[in-house]
Amino acid sequence: MEAQYNIIGKSIIRTDSLSKVTGRAEYTADLKLPRMLHAKVLRSPYPHARILNIDVSKALKLPGVKAVVTGADTYGVRWGVFKYTQDHTMLAIDKVRYVGEDVAGVAAIDQETAMEALDLIKVDYEPLPAVFDPEEAMKEGAPLIHEQYPNNINIHVHIETGDVDEAFARSDLIREDTFQAAGEAYATLEPYAVVASYANGYLDLWMPNAGPHVRAKALANLLKMPLNRVRVRHINIGGHFGSRSEVSPGDLVTALLSIKTGRPVKLVLTREENATATRQIHDIKATIKTGVKKDGTILAKEFRVIYDGGAYSSTGPIATSIPYYVYEEAYRFQNVRYDGYRVITNKGIRGMYGCHGRAFLCGNEMQLDIIAHELGMDPMEIRLKNGIKVGEETATKSLIISGGLEEPIKQAAERAKWQEKRPKMGDGRGIGMGCVAVMCGFPMGFRSGSACYVRINDDGQATIVTGIVDTGMGNESMAVQVASEVLGIPVEEINVVNANTEVTNLDPGAYSQAAAFVGCNAVKRACEEAKRQILAIASEKMNIPAEDLDLQDRMVISKSDPSKSMPMRWIVREAFFRGTPIAATGAYIPKIDFQREWVKRPFGQMAGTFSFGCSVAEVNVDKETGRIHIPRIVAAHDCGNPINTMAVEGQIEGSVVQAGVGAIMEENRWSEGWLLNPDFLEYKVPLACDMPEIEPVIVRSFDPEGPFGAKEGGLTVRMNAYSAVACAAHQALGITLKEFPLTPDRVFKAIEAAKKEGG
Repeated sequence: MEAQYNIIGKSIIRTDSLSKVTGRAEYTADLKLPRMLHAKVLRSPYPHARILNIDVSKALKLPGVKAVVTGADTYGVRWGVFKYTQDHTMLAIDKVRYVGEDVAGVAAIDQETAMEALDLIKVDYEPLPAVFDPEEAMKEGAPLIHEQYPNNINIHVHIETGDVDEAFARSDLIREDTFQAAGEAYATLEPYAVVASYANGYLDLWMPNAGPHVRAKALANLLKMPLNRVRVRHINIGGHFGSRSEVSPGDLVTALLSIKTGRPVKLVLTREENATATRQIHDIKATIKTGVKKDGTILAKEFRVIYDGGAYSSTGPIATSIPYYVYEEAYRFQNVRYDGYRVITNKGIRGMYGCHGRAFLCGNEMQLDIIAHELGMDPMEIRLKNGIKVGEETATKSLIISGGLEEPIKQAAERAKWQEKRPKMGDGRGIGMGCVAVMCGFPMGFRSGSACYVRINDDGQATIVTGIVDTGMGNESMAVQVASEVLGIPVEEINVVNANTEVTNLDPGAYSQAAAFVGCNAVKRACEEAKRQILAIASEKMNIPAEDLDLQDRMVISKSDPSKSMPMRWIVREAFFRGTPIAATGAYIPKIDFQREWVKRPFGQMAGTFSFGCSVAEVNVDKETGRIHIPRIVAAHDCGNPINTMAVEGQIEGSVVQAGVGAIMEENRWSEGWLLNPDFLEYKVPLACDMPEIEPVIVRSFDPEGPFGAKEGGLTVRMNAYSAVACAAHQALGITLKEFPLTPDRVFKAIEAAKKEGG
């Protein structure tokens, strides 16, 4: 497949590489606008308290302070991804619900003055009882954090298909286990920052975000402004991982300050604020029950999963559902019952994550290993037996049109020498496998689709205008590569205008794994229409049928006689003379069931397609200390037909580091609502010295709907590398590890507990 393309499927240098490695790329905190003010935010010192009064008079009298905003300056609009989850005003009005919640914002001539002003704001609080454990929060009599959520249950997702109880009754083996995982930080290298500039009735904003159009709509609602007057502008983004998917309180604070002063305002969060006052990752507790036949066929699955949702809804229904969906997309479930509860607590707000559902996914995979052992099967064999295949439907009725789990498992196992190594692993050494699938584009209403505009300049170069967002993974470069393939123009001669709500059309953003499958499909269609226009005029000029013409290296050439050619720029200029310049639009929306809803109707085609992946990890465990060392991970990922092989390999490698190595160290630690490790000194992230040998394996399945057969590139690894490490540790120790991450203290306690049980 690769040979039929000139540039698709090749490793090319990303279009943004030079500016980033030389330091010339500008991020939000780098922006400097004339007359710009600096903002700081006063935050709640209580996990739960009623606001009795806010006095800002002394702060306003401080020389250099230009404005102060509080919840009284808002319209009281509550934000939430769905109407039934709208509960967050972004600036506290009646109560504060977590330590670090935004209470007031100050704009001053410099940061020092703004910080001084915060000390002059007097807030009278009435402390209220707080609850930090989601299971405690669900009990009768627990402090109620929001009146509209009885027992603090923010979302309950119930999915049931088949006859689960009957299937358990005829199972030959049933196992039930409970696993839990601490929440994590997104640990993006770029702390959150916002620049807002209000003038002439228009609000311009720059901030790290994964979906400009989604962000603009949310802010327009919060500010009660017409959508066309809220313009989210393009900016480089230093990391995402799910953290920049939704509107942030800092966006509203900065916007209000700019509107009030009529001047640009910049807010840059400290590393500690970034950890406490922006979205972090759900803690999860998952009880998993599985029934199988003697041959390893899964007959029944039952899940009860509790998610610590923090103080507000955020992406509640989605976050409560995704761990289950990525698992049912990988394995064949005929009888399944899932109950997911997202519970409100007095902790910081939570959001989506690239390796969301850690306890759920690790628990399922480790339990599968235990069942395979009890049945006398190889863990790979039980996965192959139950792995979903092309042409099959998931439990909630999504058709699989490409890929399947079999090929990633086989290729990962072969590269990792699974069958050779697994029987020879000695005491303290293990090899484990983790599998998962991921949806490419899920229902987001009319924002599920993408549109692109392309124009050919009079010199034969091109500009593409697309809503595609690049949060670090190379999406801009990918769009240029697709345009280059269709138009026959070198990548260096194609400009991309993107992620700017003033000039681009709707796009899902770097969300729901849609950039390649949805966004680049729109780019491809727009460029194909431009190509058709060029070839129609060229056919007249060259007296050659259009079907015998093609575009290569800035030229229109005859396929049957390459000696007959014409510079593309001649055709473009002719089009200008005719009053029909070469310009085209293209759009794509995935074939999904738009009646599907996360809570009320969780059935129907969820995504246009699905990617599949399998990771195999090797570990060495020091039984004296509990420390885990990861020497090697092989990660096989089905991305359809890769657009840029080097970019896909980079995503696989990054996913291994974030999820695989992160499995042994990353966690948020709490005490009475206070985050104890809000910086990179106490919050442990993988360093160069922690890196295993990584072998990325690209599995090609050529998706029939994807642009040039492509689909998402890397997220399956981010979700299954964690499981692979956990399963490898399980084999190395011969004990079930039920609490994540697998830090030395947890592993050591599990070893000691196993000794006592055995003794």
